[in-house]
Amino acid sequence: MRRAVVGWFADEARELPWRDPACSPWGILVSEVMLQQTPVVRVLPVWREWMERWPHPANLAAEAAGEAVRAWGRLGYPRRALRLHAAATVIAREHGGELPDTEEGLLELPGVGGYTAAAVAAFAFGRRAAVVDTNIRRVHARLVRGEALPAPSLTAAERRLAEELLPDDDAASVRWNAAVMELGALVCTARSPRCVACPVADACAWRAAGEPPPSYVPKGQAWHGTDRQVRGAVMAVLRVASRPLPRELFDEPRGAAHPGPVGAELARLHALAPGPEQLERAVAGLLADGLAVEHDGGLALP
Repeated sequence: MRRAVVGWFADEARELPWRDPACSPWGILVSEVMLQQTPVVRVLPVWREWMERWPHPANLAAEAAGEAVRAWGRLGYPRRALRLHAAATVIAREHGGELPDTEEGLLELPGVGGYTAAAVAAFAFGRRAAVVDTNIRRVHARLVRGEALPAPSLTAAERRLAEELLPDDDAASVRWNAAVMELGALVCTARSPRCVACPVADACAWRAAGEPPPSYVPKGQAWHGTDRQVRGAVMAVLRVASRPLPRELFDEPRGAAHPGPVGAELARLHALAPGPEQLERAVAGLLADGLAVEHDGGLALP
């Protein structure tokens, strides 16, 4: 099974810049954080711009956190930008600009959780680590457990299975992690798995069981009309602003008369027609999360 999956990966893997042997551990950390809940096609241009501007953690640490948020653009979940900035600051200040090379050391960085620590340890430093993302969990669920989808959240049993399937050899374990992840991303997808292209379809417990349906219906997150959408629209205004913006620009549609990119983003915000309470919740949430600050009587990036 391992040979088949790894052999498939050798032939079918996408060429991605963070898979280049010359990619730095910092570049791999940035990619792993950006790829959380965000597809590769959206990450690629932002990752390239980010690495050109901040090729080393110290480069990012030398700038304000707001610049990381600004460069994050529309990737979504911008708190990830703040976490990367915080991690870069610690790396530059406490680790001489070099990432820790173990899971334990990586876990001590701000904003780095279990998955990210394992992924960076494996893909940046060649460590044997059980990398368990959504794609890997889905392949394991179908191939071994005969289930259409993994549990809604990671379970102890899933982690044990990932450990059991992981080869003992460091290099082999890294290839296995990457191969299973790619199989889940390209073939063993959540909604329309391409079983005819799967290198281990004959060994798949889910297919052998007659492809039973999932035990639950995954629920996507609502977007239109939500506080999240309004927060995103406010963030879009702040990203294009070169100075703090008075609060009344956000509160009143006349703010859309502001010239240039700020006016254009304000127009998009007010087109959503958020009520005063929803707008206040969105702004308060951004302030609480550190994604915005009050400065000189207005709102700005941190």
